[in-house]
Amino acid sequence: MSAGAARDVVLARVRAALAPGPGPVAAAPVAIPRTYRQAGRASDPAQVVERFCERVADYRAQVHRVAAADLETLVAGMLADHRVVVPAAPPCAARGFAAERDDPPLTPRELDGADAVLTGCALAVAQTGTIVLDGSAPCGRRAITLVPDHHVCVVRAEQIVADVPDAIAVLRRIEATRRPITLVSGPSATSDIELERVEGVHGPRLLDVVVVSAEATDR
Repeated sequence: MSAGAARDVVLARVRAALAPGPGPVAAAPVAIPRTYRQAGRASDPAQVVERFCERVADYRAQVHRVAAADLETLVAGMLADHRVVVPAAPPCAARGFAAERDDPPLTPRELDGADAVLTGCALAVAQTGTIVLDGSAPCGRRAITLVPDHHVCVVRAEQIVADVPDAIAVLRRIEATRRPITLVSGPSATSDIELERVEGVHGPRLLDVVVVSAEATDR
């Protein structure tokens, strides 16, 4: 019997054992109360953006706040003369740097040779300072945000939700697309070896988060 066939047999027996049926062992499914808050706590949008910026900075990421009209100028200054990987739908036009679109998909060696990657995001969470990437056209596939050493991520103020329940409510809609979801909380870092913090082991060593709103000043 092949490994796949054996797996199917085992799973079929598990399903049969768990299925409702006659006898003292069988029991009706237990209803799980869902009275906890799932989303929608009223929050001041300005305070939500401010909290997100503070939490992101706590993770040793660089935070830049900019008005939408000045986004391209800011990004051009950050990435001047760099070779930058961009997804299918970059968050802004490439000015002052060499943009290399990941279409067709670049090889791991090509990604490793890039100076940086520039993406948008699906949403961000103020409570935890977390950025959510969902593999959509503005985010790109997961590999492009893991291999280059420097990630510049554009987060628009309206994409920032107050806390985790609000994020889960949005992610339920994203889940239907069956795309992989990546949660980013600061630059890649680990303290596995002798409790010494080392950055850039599992992903970008540098993270710049550009928060875009109608009216803002760069920090």
